[in-house]
Amino acid sequence: MTKISLALAGLTMLAPAVELADASPAAQSRSEFRRVEGAQRPSTAVKRVSDWILSSRDNHSFPYAIVDKVNASVFLFDQTGKALGAAPVLIGVALGDDASPGIGSKNLAEIGPAEKTTPAGRFLAKFGLAAGRERVLWVDYATSVAIHPIPKTASKKEARRKRILSPSAEDNRITFGCINVPSAFYGKSVRPLFQGRGGYVYVLPDTKALEAVFPRLRVDALSEHETR
Repeated sequence: MTKISLALAGLTMLAPAVELADASPAAQSRSEFRRVEGAQRPSTAVKRVSDWILSSRDNHSFPYAIVDKVNASVFLFDQTGKALGAAPVLIGVALGDDASPGIGSKNLAEIGPAEKTTPAGRFLAKFGLAAGRERVLWVDYATSVAIHPIPKTASKKEARRKRILSPSAEDNRITFGCINVPSAFYGKSVRPLFQGRGGYVYVLPDTKALEAVFPRLRVDALSEHETR
């Protein structure tokens, strides 16, 4: 699917302030999306999770990001649920929504192709140091999954920059499991948004059902239906 054109250069499309006092949280979320979506509309799954987070306040007043693995994109939101920007991402080589047991304690050379997954789920992300004392946004420290720019040490054969700039999401599976974003987007959007207290990262599944990864989606949907 087509990715976000302006984000290819690491640019962030900022949403202007707007009065939405009479709108429902879900309607507000969709309205803000229209201001930042650029060349790509957020998938149905992204919209559904975004609406749920906003209506349930699942982010607990933290900023958050939604990573859409299927479409190789990330969407950023402030603590109020206002959509701030989006960018293409590179993700783990292998399909799958779970991390292999003990993956966080392995050296990169010990990780097999089938183990290079980007796990799905809800994570409280914070900045910390990685190998080489590089500061990254740790999504799940235990499984060594972080959000960071394309490493300078990445093999040229992997063509990561070319992959992240391509118009297709089909070639964006190349990492060991980490989520690579454009360096300018990381510096101008991710770092200032998550520095300090950190925030939540919601990684959507590519093999499991959405409700299997986020059970409260089904519970909240049923509760809302019953109150109508």
